[in-house]
Amino acid sequence: MTGSAIRTQIAENMAFDLEKARQIAERVAGSSGLEVVEVEVCGAGKHRMLRVFIDRPGAAPAADHLYEDRPDGVTHEDCSKFSREFGTIVDVEDAFPSGSYVLEVSSPGLDRKLTKAKDFERFCGCRVKLTTREPVNDNRHFEGKLESFENGKLLLDLGAARKSKKKMSPKEGAAPKVEIELGNVEKANLVPEI
Repeated sequence: MTGSAIRTQIAENMAFDLEKARQIAERVAGSSGLEVVEVEVCGAGKHRMLRVFIDRPGAAPAADHLYEDRPDGVTHEDCSKFSREFGTIVDVEDAFPSGSYVLEVSSPGLDRKLTKAKDFERFCGCRVKLTTREPVNDNRHFEGKLESFENGKLLLDLGAARKSKKKMSPKEGAAPKVEIELGNVEKANLVPEI
């Protein structure tokens, strides 16, 4: 095998392991009333880390910045229980046959990544920061209030972010809004409003 073939094989094995880990995470989360936000593997060899970010499906920030369903979101107990169950199944099903790993389970944090359509539906009304793959109105970086998400398109009120940073002059007129296709979103995160 050539060097590039070996690297390709390693990458394929890691992708397979990650997909298997994601499937196990979804099963464990579903049985506990949780959702998997993201699963990632970083590092290599003895320093390989498997990170799983979990949340409660109904724990969207309300206007007063507290969670509507549960004021505490995902608890330490939720993470602990998930970690025990998930780690056991990953080991039993040999999802990482090539060695050891460190498991880290946590909430997605205040600056949670938004990746799926349901994330954008759930967090309408919240401030987001995003980068597009292709420019929209000659720009790739946006921050504002997510007004709506319909038919694969999100509508951002850029004035919501601008007002907090500087006052708009009267000649600037109405708050600018931009419509962005979900498929054009490269990266998106919630913006904590503390």
